[in-house]
Amino acid sequence: MAHTYAIVGAGRQGRAAALDLARHGEAGEIRLLERDGARLDEALRWLAARVAVPVRGLRVDAADVARVRAALAGSDAALSCAPYFLNADLAAAAVAEGVHFNDLGGNTAVVDRELALDGEARRRGVSVVPDCGLAPGLVNQLAAAGIGRLDEVEAVRLYCGGLPQHPRPPMNYAISFSIHGLINEYTGTAEVLRDGRLARVPALSEVEAVEWPGLGPLEAFVTTGGTSTAPRTFAGRVGRYDYKTLRYPGHVAQLRLLDALGLFGLDPVEVDGAAVVPRHLFAAVAEPALSDPGFRDLILVRAVIEGRRGGRPRRIVFELEDRYDEVEGLSAMERATAFPAAVVTAMAARGELPAGALPLERAVDPERALREVRRRGLDLREREEG
Repeated sequence: MAHTYAIVGAGRQGRAAALDLARHGEAGEIRLLERDGARLDEALRWLAARVAVPVRGLRVDAADVARVRAALAGSDAALSCAPYFLNADLAAAAVAEGVHFNDLGGNTAVVDRELALDGEARRRGVSVVPDCGLAPGLVNQLAAAGIGRLDEVEAVRLYCGGLPQHPRPPMNYAISFSIHGLINEYTGTAEVLRDGRLARVPALSEVEAVEWPGLGPLEAFVTTGGTSTAPRTFAGRVGRYDYKTLRYPGHVAQLRLLDALGLFGLDPVEVDGAAVVPRHLFAAVAEPALSDPGFRDLILVRAVIEGRRGGRPRRIVFELEDRYDEVEGLSAMERATAFPAAVVTAMAARGELPAGALPLERAVDPERALREVRRRGLDLREREEG
């Protein structure tokens, strides 16, 4: 059966998700919703050179819920690749139209609003599954897979980073996804598990050195959103559950300085008689400074799940290292974020997910999801140690 998909956002992740659904999602039509005409046209040209499935571009502002709902009508499943703060309203619009909904997530407070749609989603017979990208998303599926293989779980430690292959000043970093989502990760507190109970730790804390073959020492530190709902799901069953972001050494000190100066703040300040939100100003000036259309990126993921099986200590390790695809013209961030999300969206369109609004780790069989991710060419490796 051919499915109709709607993708909100025609940026890097949106076009990569469209590519994946055209190739693996039994797509009959893909609708690409985007407010920026130039971005939409570029994405349509890029896709036309790679897929035969009809891709229809629609000039729609994701913040205009009424127009989004009209554009979703008749779709089987929708995937939001829009900024995280729009996802709750987009999910509500999809449910109202009887359309399955997934997103890339990143903010647990927004996810909670989506999960509150559970009753209505059940009544409409559709699924709502947030946080289906990379982190949150794939990393939590790795955790769920490892947890499912053990009788007792003492600790889950998740690490993920999107990095330039050739770092350069000022921050040895380049933007590979939404600047708004990036700043959001650097603020607030992260929900984790400590001794089996929910706890909160501040972003940019608990810095540790992580060795990665071929890259030397990296630094890992707490960021928000990566654990998503998993600590709540696994509370009482897992002793410790952590997520940290990987960067080249020295990066977290720079972020702490920016935060201390108030540049991540959301309270307006007066500048020359005008009210300015510091975070919005920082995003506007930092995005072009940290953007490099020609840069080549890499994605690093490591999930370590420790516990016992049959009374004996076991340690399960998943690792993924992915690099910019020169043949396809896809960044590693696009592949590692959009492909896992498209896997879940295709499952939803096929009717393989339970009706209702559910966290990813409860809605999706992680072992099957990982098989599908590997089928996309992501070199996900695993080993088990005693």
